[in-house]
Amino acid sequence: MTAVQDERRAVRTVPEPSPASLSDRLRFALGAPARALREAPRRPLMVASALALLSLVAYAVVRHFVHTSMVDMIVYRAEGAAVANGTDLYALRVTEWNLPATYPPFAAMMFVPTTWLPVPILRVVITLGNIALLAVLAHLSFKLVGWPRRELRAIGVVLVTGFGVWLEPVFTTLRYGQINLALACLILWDLTRPDGRRSKGVAIGIAAGLKLTPGLFAVYLLVTGRVRAAFTAGLTFLGTFLIGALFLPDATWGFWTKYLYDSSRVGKTEIVDNQSLRGAFARLLHTTEPGLAATLGAALVALAGLAVAAWAYRSGRWLPRSEAWGVCCAAVTAVLISPISWTHHWIWCVPVLVLLASEASVERARPDGVRRVRWRAVFWATLLAFLSFAMWLAKPLGPAVLHMSALRQLPTSVYPWVGLCFLLAAAVRIRARRRSAGAPLVRLPGQRRDGAGPDAARGRQQAPAAR
Repeated sequence: MTAVQDERRAVRTVPEPSPASLSDRLRFALGAPARALREAPRRPLMVASALALLSLVAYAVVRHFVHTSMVDMIVYRAEGAAVANGTDLYALRVTEWNLPATYPPFAAMMFVPTTWLPVPILRVVITLGNIALLAVLAHLSFKLVGWPRRELRAIGVVLVTGFGVWLEPVFTTLRYGQINLALACLILWDLTRPDGRRSKGVAIGIAAGLKLTPGLFAVYLLVTGRVRAAFTAGLTFLGTFLIGALFLPDATWGFWTKYLYDSSRVGKTEIVDNQSLRGAFARLLHTTEPGLAATLGAALVALAGLAVAAWAYRSGRWLPRSEAWGVCCAAVTAVLISPISWTHHWIWCVPVLVLLASEASVERARPDGVRRVRWRAVFWATLLAFLSFAMWLAKPLGPAVLHMSALRQLPTSVYPWVGLCFLLAAAVRIRARRRSAGAPLVRLPGQRRDGAGPDAARGRQQAPAAR
């Protein structure tokens, strides 16, 4: 048995039945958490729950003493109020920082329900809702990776929910009342559904309608050969645009012709809050506008990141967890190339860490003679980076951000470095797997995703006679 087969066996899960009707599928999905809890070993689940609860209590105490403005939630609420009251959406300025609306009109329409609650109650609802979404994101991440065994995943979800609040992107998402967790859940839910579903791509299109960056996942679907799902995502996004144009024509015209291109409405490129490649370039070049250098760098990373993502997906015969590698590469590429990627946009650290943990687990399970520590080291280094709050600890005051030494710029651009290293590690992983199996480094004409082609199919048919 090959090493690839060993790893596949280690992460294999029991297939779940596929209910026929929509109502059956809905009941099946809603009952999944209860089934997972019933299947989980009782004592480990109770220990994990106690530890997670203790962590959340500690988080609540820290949150009480740290200034938790939930400023983005205030902006969302103001956008919803502007839609409900018929006022100019993109003229509003709220909070002490005079923050404007920056999302498409469709997003503002979705924020209308936030106006139904007073701010103090809304803070509690949004916080609890985001913690619940963290649990959903953990569940979807484990499902994407196919690890650990199904009966152990409830324990993993509990632990990620309890301790994930200390990851800087999650902590900041909760602190600002952001929608990143909801967007990530929409995207992962779509990507973990069977490719044969006609509605695959709808959730990605909705996510892109709320915030444009998720649109890169439609490109990922396209370059991995899932053309129908990619077009479904595109048409759904177009539908969100038409809904906005129908109900908010002036705001739609203003957003798509003017406000979308005004980067000053979003924030300053050079500040350490911006953990995109463009922000790193601005700090490296000591300028507020990195210009062509940053644009070319982002374009190269976009091409390379999507190429690695597609390469991972098409290496399914040789690469365990190939879809997870592809999705995580696409996610990392999206936050790297966005002009502004605040630290809380790196919420994709959750599925990335789950993927790396699965690689480390399989590596640890190997016999002593062939066991290495590569993926365990990568996992712990990545976890430390997202727990470190490094950019805030090294953040200079005011205009000093444009005069930092090269050494100080390492922690202030920690996420772009982690993202680039992850893409490189993925490429090395895919290449090593294909070479060890004697497979071509690129997909051959007529070859399916599993590596098989017409010749391979004929070889399997002739194999019994050869034996």
